[in-house]
Amino acid sequence: MALATAVMTVLVLVFAEVLPKTVAIVRSDDVARALSAPTLFLVGLFGPVIYAVQWIVRRTLRIFGVRLDMAVDVLAAHEEIRGAVDYHHSEGLVETDDRRMLGGVLDLSDMDVSEIMVHRKSMVLLDADLPARELVDQVLEAQHTRVPLYRDEPDNIIGVLHARDLLKALAQSPTGVEGLDIAAILREPWFIPDTTNLKDQLNAFLKRKSHFALVVDEYGALQGLVTLEDILEEIVGEIDDEHDTALDGVRKQQDGSVNVDGHVTVRDLNRAMDWRLPEGEAVTIAGLVIHEAQMIPEPGQTFIFHGHRFQVLRRQRNQITALRISAPLDEGEES
Repeated sequence: MALATAVMTVLVLVFAEVLPKTVAIVRSDDVARALSAPTLFLVGLFGPVIYAVQWIVRRTLRIFGVRLDMAVDVLAAHEEIRGAVDYHHSEGLVETDDRRMLGGVLDLSDMDVSEIMVHRKSMVLLDADLPARELVDQVLEAQHTRVPLYRDEPDNIIGVLHARDLLKALAQSPTGVEGLDIAAILREPWFIPDTTNLKDQLNAFLKRKSHFALVVDEYGALQGLVTLEDILEEIVGEIDDEHDTALDGVRKQQDGSVNVDGHVTVRDLNRAMDWRLPEGEAVTIAGLVIHEAQMIPEPGQTFIFHGHRFQVLRRQRNQITALRISAPLDEGEES
């Protein structure tokens, strides 16, 4: 019995595990073609069985208050990939940056543009009725290649001025800046709802061959803007150029804490500091503090949640503008 067990273990390991997997890796195309028809047959044969099992699981979980939509696959491929990446990262086989990049790709369909957009308070908006020379001066100071122009009120966006179009018009204008017709070189603004997920918006950017969109809410009010670079940064991290400031709004302190501007997003802070603050409860750090405190704190107030100490440094009217966040606390410090 011991000999049979040893022989069968070797046979199964070599001929049922290592050998077929080696063949599949070396001759992947041939193996895929050979197995495609049997695989399709098995999927059609056992598909109803899998569906029935998932139906039973969901019905059972509903008894305990856990509701899952039948349209959601319990064994979703994205979750399997995410689990594999996390496992290999814990084993030291996947670097932290690679893990974030792969996770960013998987998160695109779960995030809306409202979570990464530049809020309207941080946007550069120019009045279309300004003289041409003043508009040119402000575009040069803006340090952005695309600037929305409005008329009468900021919500009334009439077009987007592209710096490249402006330079071309300047080069062709016989009378210089004074002879520019700004309205003639404006591009039509592209408005998108704030509920658009990042995956769909990325595909829309690629299909439309445009890198800039204005975000509006259900009432049509301007909420902010989103660019192709914003979405790519969710995958590869911050993309800094000669006009960007690294870790803008995040200032590390010698004691391990950081001073953070209120508008900094939770996701950006997590990436910058390798922390695990929850990203689903609020978009910005200020929003996270207000969500947890259930109030608008006063300067000097301190809160402890999610393993960190949050101290409000400055508040402007009803907006938290600066906070100090400690390094992760020990269990004794949290209590």
